[in-house]
Amino acid sequence: MEQTPDYISINRESWNERTRVHVDSEFYDVEGFKKGSTPLKEIELPLLGDVRGKRILHLQCHFGQDTLALARMGAEVTGVDVSDLAIEKAIELAFDIGEKASFICCDLYDLPNHLVGHFDVVFTSYGTIGWLPDLNKWAEIVSLYLKPGGRFVFAEFHPVVWMFDNDFDTIGYRYFNSGPIIETEAGTYADTSAAIEQQYITWNHGIGEVFSALIQSGLRITSFQEYDYSPYNCFKGTVEPEPGRFQIEKLGNRIPMVYALVAEK
Repeated sequence: MEQTPDYISINRESWNERTRVHVDSEFYDVEGFKKGSTPLKEIELPLLGDVRGKRILHLQCHFGQDTLALARMGAEVTGVDVSDLAIEKAIELAFDIGEKASFICCDLYDLPNHLVGHFDVVFTSYGTIGWLPDLNKWAEIVSLYLKPGGRFVFAEFHPVVWMFDNDFDTIGYRYFNSGPIIETEAGTYADTSAAIEQQYITWNHGIGEVFSALIQSGLRITSFQEYDYSPYNCFKGTVEPEPGRFQIEKLGNRIPMVYALVAEK
């Protein structure tokens, strides 16, 4: 499979740029989080269930809000992200709210060089796997860190969404993984008017690719659901037909926007 050798450093810098904006954005509402609000959504919360006393590995954790929300719920959590600035901000946020969590800055595929042990739950959500070129390696990481009987909880934007151009006017991309997609973006989904511009590299991954990778890594998929809305208002031209449920106005409920699954080891 074609790969771009420097995608890790390019994407790390891209996420460093985003993090500088995200920590102060209305989208992430850090002040509300400090006062007790949770960023975890109605899709993943029932799948996570009661996490008190559970060891959880949170992959691609950004600046740690979901990680620390799980810690607030009573879990022992380790968050991992490629952005050094995001991990720095996660550690600061943990200190500010008085919660304990561990954070590791590294490329996901390099995690075995930074972390040993097994977890009750591995968790990752919303806009994560598109930054990874090889889902087989991703699934192997998930499986490596799950204890026998452990669960992988995964919520992600649906690959149908990534087929469209940014305005949702035309189909601009293949559903299937055809190698790296190299683009440059002004602003960020959390603040489209932000005075930043960054290059980034992503990959599209169809549902079949996800399922195959998890199954081949020794996991058994026990739950799968698709949703006709996004719990985040992070796309252009959205409407909110129900509180906290966003759809593309011109497409309505005709496309899947999110999927979620649970897999067991």
